[in-house]
Amino acid sequence: QVQLVESGGGLVQAGDSLRLSCAASGRTFSNYAMGWFRQAPGKEREFVAAITWTLGLTTFADSVKGRFTVSRDKTKNTAYLQMNTLKPDDTAIYYCAAGAIATMPDGFEYWGQGTQVTVSS
Repeated sequence: QVQLVESGGGLVQAGDSLRLSCAASGRTFSNYAMGWFRQAPGKEREFVAAITWTLGLTTFADSVKGRFTVSRDKTKNTAYLQMNTLKPDDTAIYYCAAGAIATMPDGFEYWGQGTQVTVSS
């Protein structure tokens, strides 16, 4: 059974940084992509960033390019979202997800429970 467990959320001020973690278990993730999504109150869930597990190829939403980075530690089976220069608009519940690369971009089949990020102005 695949499990994704996010951690690292919290309340920060604008301009601060946070690092979210996504601990993955239950299968091998070669040929998978790990994605980060977020959902703000009253808004639809949106894509933030993704990384391929084996090669570490990354992609980002325009809204976070230059501020967020994504990485993974294969030895720990954990993906990370480093968020710098946070803005109040980044306030949302952040979710990590996993899916086979062959099914991208819509094939994220496994999801974590989410972690709240709140950025105060």
